[in-house]
Amino acid sequence: MRPTLRQLQYFVAVADAGRFIDAAERLNVSQPSLSAQIANMEAELGVVLFERGRHGVALTPLGADLVRRARLILRDAEDFRAAARRAEGRLAGRLQLGVVPSVGPYLLPDAAKRLHGMFPDLRLAVREERTIDLGIHLSDGRLDAVISASADHPGMRSMALFREDLWVSMSPDDPLARETDPVRLRDLEGRELLSLGQGHGLSQITQDLARLSGARVSLEYEGTSLDAIRQMAVMGAGLAILPSLYVASEARWDKDLVVRRIDHDGAHRDIALVWRPASPLGAQFLQLGDVLKDVGNRVLDDLH
Repeated sequence: MRPTLRQLQYFVAVADAGRFIDAAERLNVSQPSLSAQIANMEAELGVVLFERGRHGVALTPLGADLVRRARLILRDAEDFRAAARRAEGRLAGRLQLGVVPSVGPYLLPDAAKRLHGMFPDLRLAVREERTIDLGIHLSDGRLDAVISASADHPGMRSMALFREDLWVSMSPDDPLARETDPVRLRDLEGRELLSLGQGHGLSQITQDLARLSGARVSLEYEGTSLDAIRQMAVMGAGLAILPSLYVASEARWDKDLVVRRIDHDGAHRDIALVWRPASPLGAQFLQLGDVLKDVGNRVLDDLH
């Protein structure tokens, strides 16, 4: 007997969740049904995929190898379904879209409304993740496409959406708050920069700016969100480095914060829609990208 696609889906879900009950909730199935499918799969293959324990499950060495293969099979199956959608020439069905947290909340609400009106049969399933995790999940098929900085995903196909300048934000009593014109790198010398934690593409750009300017990235505080580092800047803990989309949508309206654009060629990032080269949905992604590009640039136009 060969494992079914459903069994493979259950297998991957349990491996990701680490607990049968959590995997069942994510899949919207009963735990006994899911457990039975996994047990049947193990019996048919004659192997043990998981070590069961009181606090959850862990993959056996063989299970770890097989779950990697299962992901590839599920990815190919999704590409098969996507090829059928490509023949229709339209965006339809369920699309797994990943996005960096520093972009998603400020781009997708308006974009989703427009996409729903244009493509009523499209169902977007959106996941916000660190840049490093988006790359992994795009490669293994858990995501169909991602919205991220194109430079962070070499070897992938992409469509440019918009360019974001980086801004420095500070409390009103900071010396840099006395001016409104763009900040030069030498103005950042010796200052403490606040950024997102490791694994975020924005963190790497901030580290590069610190190295070039003689500033330093805070080791005491790594933000989990742009809102968090903005609040730290308000409290005088340092200078928060923020991208344009967030500044246009949120930061510039904060009366307790002053924002100034950084005047340097390296103080920007190019946001793109990124997908696997082998994906059969290239033409459809271009349709999706057109909407995302228009919405993003409309938001950014307010800063110019």
